[in-house]
Amino acid sequence: MEQEYDIIVLGTGLKECILSGLMTLSGKKVLHIDKNPYYGGESASISPLEELYKKFKTPGPPKSMGRGKEWNVDLIPKFFLSTGQMVKILLHTEVTRYLDFKVVEGSYVYKGGKVHKVPASEKDADASDLMGMFDKRRFKKLLLFALNFDIRNPRTHHDVDPHKTTTRELFHRYDLGLDVIEFIGHAIALHNSESYLDRPCVETISRIRLYCDSLSCRNTSPYLYPLYGLGEIPQGFARLNAEHGGTFLLNRAVDEIVMDSGKVKAVKSEGKLFHCKQLICDPSYVPNRVRKVGRVVRAICLLNHPVKHTHDTSSCQIIIPQTQLNRKSDIYISVVSFAHNVASDGMYIATVSTTAETSNPEKEVQPGLELLEPIVHKFVSVSNLLVPNEDGKKSQIFVSRSYDGTNHFETECEDIKDMYQRLTGTELNHIQNENTAC
Repeated sequence: MEQEYDIIVLGTGLKECILSGLMTLSGKKVLHIDKNPYYGGESASISPLEELYKKFKTPGPPKSMGRGKEWNVDLIPKFFLSTGQMVKILLHTEVTRYLDFKVVEGSYVYKGGKVHKVPASEKDADASDLMGMFDKRRFKKLLLFALNFDIRNPRTHHDVDPHKTTTRELFHRYDLGLDVIEFIGHAIALHNSESYLDRPCVETISRIRLYCDSLSCRNTSPYLYPLYGLGEIPQGFARLNAEHGGTFLLNRAVDEIVMDSGKVKAVKSEGKLFHCKQLICDPSYVPNRVRKVGRVVRAICLLNHPVKHTHDTSSCQIIIPQTQLNRKSDIYISVVSFAHNVASDGMYIATVSTTAETSNPEKEVQPGLELLEPIVHKFVSVSNLLVPNEDGKKSQIFVSRSYDGTNHFETECEDIKDMYQRLTGTELNHIQNENTAC
């Protein structure tokens, strides 16, 4: 086996596999090592169902759950916007050859104790019970502005300076009520805190545009999810790497990261030395190079029924905006089912997640759990949100961030773009500008 590599990647999480795939395509010689016997790391898909019960040290599953091998339960489910950055990366790398996607059937937002469909078109706005008549008119005007907005054409700016006008000021121009601002900001633009209101509005305009463009491709919702779960994606990138000369070593312990004058030199694994110029890894491989900035709580719920008030959809997203519960972070609910080949016939998997704000994280997701009742079985985990201490340019060790409490992949794509820029000194513009055919 060759012992000299341009890049060594530790861990087979989604982000690590995507970055290694991009590096392999650019001609780099890549070695991938994972201490686990399976792909996916923290973001793995668990199958058969018996393994999920074993992981959470719970007796089961009951026979009513069907055959265990029919289940693929994602520990960290993330939906993709159909014209978003993740889909562009999959198209660019052609990993779509190994994957099949299915549209998520519904997009909902919680308000006043009820679940409502997210309006993102003039037709949806007219039918929505989230807004009164005047708010509908104002919302449609803002939507039209965002859809026609072109950063390169000042005529479409309508006297709005996209880099100086804040989102708060933009919303004020359209005289939007607080309720409308809430679902636009959190269920369409997918911001997970209120800080966006005081940032330049160009970011929110592009997010609204992305959501609406994705929705126009799919009609029922803007989201896609892979058949058989997210675990298919790391395996797809593993196949891509193998085709381009990359090497994968699973179930292999990492003994040491060897440094020379503050810079990575090699990785020692089971007594063998593998030399490299750069190292990519998830936080679990370098606990001394990351710091904790918060915690994320996730509750994986197995159901034998569709979620109430979602028109019996087999899959959907529900967002509970923070202000509905006097919180600082939104609560996210992702629902997939047998329709995505991740559960036995007639069964559903709903995951409730958020950034923990108290010493009792499980209680924080209770409002989401109440929307799912009755629940056959619930598996709760609390994980630390870890970020790298440094940018890696000096050490050439590039560490990914932990997965956040949202249930869509766009925020993770920002981390991928940032790491790619630090790794290569160039930006992912060639992918960003790539057309995603609906």
